[in-house]
Amino acid sequence: MSSAPEVTLVIVDDNPGSLELLSTALARPELRIITASDPEEGIEAVFREHPQIVLTDLVMPGISGLEVLDRIVEFDPSIDVILMTAHYTSDSAVEAIRRGAADYLNKPIPIASLRERVAKLITEAQARNKAMAADQSLGESARFEHMVGRSPAIWEMFSRVRRIAPHFRTVLVTGETGSGKELAAQALFNLSPVRNGRFVVLNCSAVVETLFESELFGHVRGAFTGAAQDKIGLFEYADKGVLFLDEIGDMPLATQAKLLRAVQNQEILRVGSLTPRKVDVRLVAATHRDLREAVTEKHFREDLFYRLSMVEVRVPALRERKEDLPLLIRHFTERFAGQYRKQIRGLTQRAQVALSRHDWPGNIRELENVIGYAAMMVLGDLIDIQDLPEYMRFPIQKSAGPPSSELPGDDTFEEHEKRLVVEALAKANGNQSGAARSLRIGRDALRYKMRKHGLL
Repeated sequence: MSSAPEVTLVIVDDNPGSLELLSTALARPELRIITASDPEEGIEAVFREHPQIVLTDLVMPGISGLEVLDRIVEFDPSIDVILMTAHYTSDSAVEAIRRGAADYLNKPIPIASLRERVAKLITEAQARNKAMAADQSLGESARFEHMVGRSPAIWEMFSRVRRIAPHFRTVLVTGETGSGKELAAQALFNLSPVRNGRFVVLNCSAVVETLFESELFGHVRGAFTGAAQDKIGLFEYADKGVLFLDEIGDMPLATQAKLLRAVQNQEILRVGSLTPRKVDVRLVAATHRDLREAVTEKHFREDLFYRLSMVEVRVPALRERKEDLPLLIRHFTERFAGQYRKQIRGLTQRAQVALSRHDWPGNIRELENVIGYAAMMVLGDLIDIQDLPEYMRFPIQKSAGPPSSELPGDDTFEEHEKRLVVEALAKANGNQSGAARSLRIGRDALRYKMRKHGLL
């Protein structure tokens, strides 16, 4: 039993005789062939079917083959486009190749030569399909406790977490802002013997200094102004579980001393109470600061540092694991496509190049925001350069910090989409095919969006 065709070919030629000849000559079991005698219909077929190969005549009424080429390259640069012409010149051939054509053939084309050329492109397309399937399979094997990666740096961290998790009492997780320290802490908890307990999080940089002790250890009624009733602290709440102290480098020195005692003795004293309480808590502390330097500058207690850093897990920055970028891009694209209920196949080659050239100062969090933003903006099924945040499109003007995931202005996603559709229709003077081309979506998709927003 033969399998379904793996590769799709669109043939565009205004001569019906040529279409019939080519489609018959190139027919083979693994190839699905779609023909169009009108270049506009051919472009619509490309948008709709996402073929791997397009064979188009150069000289046609209304739209030239070069214009067809430009629109296809704009839609998806990975599609192989072969131009055919009876008016061959070396200059036009060079121009076609420069604009993205895979080949430029002179009519009349020997059928054997054309079959050979198309067969090579089919083989390459099949290889790409297999590589994508292998990447997908590898992507599944590259997941570890909600983290994604297969680079040596991240696998070393995965291995360390796996070894430490069953035994730790205290762990220090270090790494740059946005690199995934909380995910590492969550993995330590998930693989620990207390995984059925609580995973309690406190961001030390977000707590007012005067309230630190009460947050960690609780207080009794009347301990201070406003203490109207007894309050349990996070240490007690995390009993038989894990307490994660994020950005511990921002903890005041006075609180650090009491934290050290609680960690060493597994005993806490509520503010205003004289009765100590026993707890059984595993502690994971995280920081982006250099705590050794903080100890030298007397901003962090040396005894607490050595207690915490007995076991250390370092989360690598994204620039140290650039080989994980494609996996991470796919991971976030799939997640946001599901979240926004969109059919997003991936990124164009030029968008991927733009992301690969970026140095990612905001690490994984920045990448997540960029892909989330792009997934909101894209109207088609491929994220392209224009869907990325402005600082990614124009790197010279990029801002110092990671991007906001907010839409431009005060638009909601629905308002932004409607505005783009209205603007595209206005620029195309109401021509739906022209508006669909400018938005890089099919005409059916445009009409769906028009109906959704009451424009049809």
